[in-house]
Amino acid sequence: MRFINGFILLAGPLVFLLLQFLGKPATMPEPAFDVLCITVWMALWWVTEVIPISVTALLPIILFPLTGALDIDVTTAAYAHKYVFLYLGGFVLAIAIEKWGLHSRIALHIIRIIGTDIRKIILGFMAATAFLSMWISNTATSVMMLPIGTAIIRQLCNNPNTIENENKLFGKALMLAIAYSASIGGIATLIGTPPNLVFAGIVEELYGIEISFTRWFMLGLPISCLLLFICWKYLTTKAFKFTQHEFPGGKREIKRLIDELGEISREEKKVLAVFLVTAFCWVTRSFLLQPFLPFLDDTIIAMTAGVVLFVIPSGKPKVPLITWDEAVKIPWGIILLFGGGMALAKGFNDSGLASWIGEQLVNLENLPLFLILILLIFAVNFLTEVTSNLATTAMLLPILAAMAIALDLHPYFLMVGATLAASCAFMLPVATPPNAVVFGSGYLRIPDMIKAGFWMNLISIIILTFIVYYALPLLWDFDPEVIPENFKIPLP
Repeated sequence: MRFINGFILLAGPLVFLLLQFLGKPATMPEPAFDVLCITVWMALWWVTEVIPISVTALLPIILFPLTGALDIDVTTAAYAHKYVFLYLGGFVLAIAIEKWGLHSRIALHIIRIIGTDIRKIILGFMAATAFLSMWISNTATSVMMLPIGTAIIRQLCNNPNTIENENKLFGKALMLAIAYSASIGGIATLIGTPPNLVFAGIVEELYGIEISFTRWFMLGLPISCLLLFICWKYLTTKAFKFTQHEFPGGKREIKRLIDELGEISREEKKVLAVFLVTAFCWVTRSFLLQPFLPFLDDTIIAMTAGVVLFVIPSGKPKVPLITWDEAVKIPWGIILLFGGGMALAKGFNDSGLASWIGEQLVNLENLPLFLILILLIFAVNFLTEVTSNLATTAMLLPILAAMAIALDLHPYFLMVGATLAASCAFMLPVATPPNAVVFGSGYLRIPDMIKAGFWMNLISIIILTFIVYYALPLLWDFDPEVIPENFKIPLP
């Protein structure tokens, strides 16, 4: 294994040097070829994860200036893109929610409201997980929900009224439900999962067009709700068939866990208030707040929430709701990975590589858009089973933007399709962090995940294709037959 890792580690720079030695195609600009060689190196390391993917994301800072593809100032500026700070503010808010236990209270009350028979408990967990995942990272959400889920499974296992083997089925179904709903919930909001922000950042970088929180929400929420409902029906009626409908002791266990939390604390109320105000501002900014604050955007809202959490005092004297020692524990690796994606997009655009690739793709012009979409979504869906969804979207979106123009298609079709597909990998533990989290619980084996996840992959491919093809132009109010001029000539 060490030999293989060492070979792959060397293969990245060796492939880069080999391509440089072979030289560029005649029609490709020199800076574009340099960016392409660097992308191949990064893709090899990203796919194999021979070193942490966040470290690979730093390669543009070294290689873009050295090859002359992009100067150092432009390259490093991409790592401070405004969406990096949007994500940073979201992480700080998530840490505060976790610190004071607000996530457990929200989740348990959602489950209590929905009900406690076998299928409704799974639905309750899925609704709670998806809701939290809209605002908090998918990984953090699944980690939060896992101990609550295992407590419920143990309650069923230890109950003498439980039918034999029913607890095993329930355990598998509940673990998959947590993983799947964490990924599905992230689709709903711009900050729910990194690929959504990569898409928004690249659209702004290439075309100067802002994808607001509200605009994405109009598309993401219906998709998330539809996929969540179908996933629940599939898990509870097809993938796993339960003979026991009512969960013995389910209501008591939920009540016990809620009672353990006690009365809502003053700190929870304060964090909840910040969370609700932030969510309200994100949702209403474009149509309610901007007439009064024209320069307000989602990043300002997120950073304001982050700063406010450092200002509002907790119950202890001179101790705020969140301290810097707690805030520095945010996943900086994801922040760097996001910045690397932005740098790669900048390199594709400024070097002319995106335009050159688009010119080579005109041979697909005879294929209908629907077929192109389903092939693209299928490819991205299964590709992200073994690669980082963030790294995949960061590499693909600049290419797809140029490809769309070459095929005389509105870029939103291909770029949105790929972004959504990147969040729908359900088969393998390595596909997404939520899959890995629930796999580590011990209730699942890889064949369980592959069997259930394969069909969820296919279902999501079909749903995403139809929604992007038919509903996207209506929801985002653009003419699919007309490509605006600012899409044809990406901004420098």
